[in-house]
Amino acid sequence: MTPKKASARCVPLSGEATAIALLLLGAVCISFSPVFVKIAQVSPSTSAFYRMAFGGLGLVAAALLHKGFGRGVDGKTQGPAQESGVAGLAAWFGLAALPLAAGCALAFALDLAFWHAAIHIVGPGLATILANSQVVLLAAYGVLVLGECGVARLVVSLLFAAVGIGLLFGPDWAAAPEASLTGLLYGLSAAVCYAVFLVGLRRLQTDRDFGSKLRNMAALSLITAFMLAPLAHLDGSGFAIPDGVSLAALLAYGLLGQGVGWMLIAANLPRVALSTAGLAILLQPTLAFVWDVLFFGRRAEMMDMLGVALAVTAIFLGATRNTRAKS
Repeated sequence: MTPKKASARCVPLSGEATAIALLLLGAVCISFSPVFVKIAQVSPSTSAFYRMAFGGLGLVAAALLHKGFGRGVDGKTQGPAQESGVAGLAAWFGLAALPLAAGCALAFALDLAFWHAAIHIVGPGLATILANSQVVLLAAYGVLVLGECGVARLVVSLLFAAVGIGLLFGPDWAAAPEASLTGLLYGLSAAVCYAVFLVGLRRLQTDRDFGSKLRNMAALSLITAFMLAPLAHLDGSGFAIPDGVSLAALLAYGLLGQGVGWMLIAANLPRVALSTAGLAILLQPTLAFVWDVLFFGRRAEMMDMLGVALAVTAIFLGATRNTRAKS
């Protein structure tokens, strides 16, 4: 898509309202992830691994149950039923999609690794703020590269989002004003990787049917799990799951957060302006704060409630702006 002309008029993308609603539903699913992580008595690297592994296996099961069972991206019967080993898996997932899926997986794995590292240095609140600065990067990419319009409303949305998320998680910075530059760099690195992942994911899922999108997300999730597995060994945490409650939490984390949540986002990213998608995904950290208050007794001050209101307003403004140029 070329940048819009100065005389262009902005109109909604076809089917964008429904896609935004499903994107927001995906963000709601992912927002429960911190709840499951807190319940599961495992390390961050172990929980990240099981999130991707259980989510990927769930998506494989969904793809097998889908009407496109046993069909590749070209619609012909192929895959493990006809070929074995790597060739069979590549045929079933779609060979052309695997390199891009691997690239997305690498960006996502690095995002998770940087985010968890930032949490240990500057705390979960500030780490969340830094990682979700992806919204600025996606907005800039959408406007400058893809030619998305509605710039004035987008700027207002970004300002509201920055203030809202800052009010929610800012106290973490106030509690540790001397947090090291390393933590800051980790958080910003997570944001860059997150933005790269979302741009790649949008491209990966463009012009594909639902069955292909399922297989793409399954491949991406399992590749990411493979990339994350060494982290569990490097930090000494391993893969042991201590009890049934932790197992249930990890299953829910993978199946709901990675499986359902990211599948909803991945399937609808190509149908939504990239800058709008970045704002919609901000619903995840906003609701994560709400669940922390409701389920774990975190105290909510007046400034917290104002932060939630501003963040939700930013999402609404971004979701309802017209983004496609029409000459």
